[in-house]
Amino acid sequence: MSKIDFDLTKIKTFIFDIDGVLSRQTITLASDGEPLRTANIHDGYAINLAVRSGYGIAIITGGNTESVKVRYRALGVKHIYMNSSIKMKDFTHLLENSDFKTEEMVYVGDDIPDYEIMQQVALPVAPADAAPEIKHIAKYISPKNGGEGVARDIIEQVLRVQGNWMHEEAFEW
Repeated sequence: MSKIDFDLTKIKTFIFDIDGVLSRQTITLASDGEPLRTANIHDGYAINLAVRSGYGIAIITGGNTESVKVRYRALGVKHIYMNSSIKMKDFTHLLENSDFKTEEMVYVGDDIPDYEIMQQVALPVAPADAAPEIKHIAKYISPKNGGEGVARDIIEQVLRVQGNWMHEEAFEW
């Protein structure tokens, strides 16, 4: 049973921010100034399972580090928008160049740059430690903080409701 008061049978696409959602809000800086982000293993498993199960996955982030691209490409994510200074522009590009529909989308964001997109999708989701403005417009606030299993939380609930969580794809990696 889902903890989300929304018809999860309609969801076909998940879109995630990186910093504060798939990675913690704080980052370590390498000696060259490169931000070093965290990645939650359970989030990775859920993202990969969703991809293998036929769901659309996209990332729209203001960050621009090669490690993010490498990590999420390895999980099967094809739509990765980096260095997104105005996320709505990249969201519009994604809609124009995919068969994704806003009425079938989850967007998980944690801060003001995510606000516009969250107003466009069927199910806006926020981590527990998101900015107050984002929590205010979210239809679901995960009990997980950013970087600590937010993606797993939402993906698992959707796939369970749709009968795709513990099926044959779940046992591969």
